[in-house]
Amino acid sequence: MKLSRIAAALVACAVILPAAGCSRNRVKTDTSYVASDVNTLYGLAKERLDDQRYEEAAKLFDEVERQHPYSVWARRAQLMSAFSYYMAKKYPDTVSSAQRFLTIHPGNKDAAYANYLIAMSYYNQIADVTRDQKLTQQASDAFNEMIRRYPESRYSADARLKLDLINDHLAGKEMEVGRFYQRSGNWLASVARFRVVVDKYQTTSHTPEALMRLTESYLALGIPVEAQKTAAVLGRNYPGTDWYKRAYDLLQRNAPQQTAALATQS
Repeated sequence: MKLSRIAAALVACAVILPAAGCSRNRVKTDTSYVASDVNTLYGLAKERLDDQRYEEAAKLFDEVERQHPYSVWARRAQLMSAFSYYMAKKYPDTVSSAQRFLTIHPGNKDAAYANYLIAMSYYNQIADVTRDQKLTQQASDAFNEMIRRYPESRYSADARLKLDLINDHLAGKEMEVGRFYQRSGNWLASVARFRVVVDKYQTTSHTPEALMRLTESYLALGIPVEAQKTAAVLGRNYPGTDWYKRAYDLLQRNAPQQTAALATQS
């Protein structure tokens, strides 16, 4: 909705363009052959956008910029092209158009919006945790960059919310890999993955399980003292969880002396 409101504001001024509404049947849909005055071309692009023919609209907005690069409509057309590609779910094209806008107009008042479009394009392509998370990391980087540059923009609150979800997703990927290493008996590798969750994504929903899995891995490696320390952290921060109960039961079976010390601390 935020994206749509900004786009609506940008296109609203197109109503002042003369003769735009008459162009529907006079200008060909294939933009490779469109050659029109800027008013007609921008008006036609707006019509396609209003009709939800987003990809056609994007290409026509591109034509406005290509054919009339020095007109007052060129800058608006660049941003509307990015928005139209976004609505068409053509995310690589969205990123390309928005980045071009930022390159040419880095200090423009709509720069935060262009950055937001880029971040959302990556965000909408995030795959489940069993697949490569390159796009997830790109979404994280883009949202962080947007917040850094425009901390007071209208998009910052939503960007922070999206970052929380992204971090939970990235932590989930680390957990998926860590559990795989556990099943394979590669305990050192599992410790490394679970430590990433505890150290880098400690505010996510995966932290209690990561601490319990670390306890498991340390016991399997024959390091009961580290297991006890990890379980103690789990007990202090998540005392009522099933993960703490599982860690406590593991220590009781495998390291009774450490379990007694843990019970005393609790």
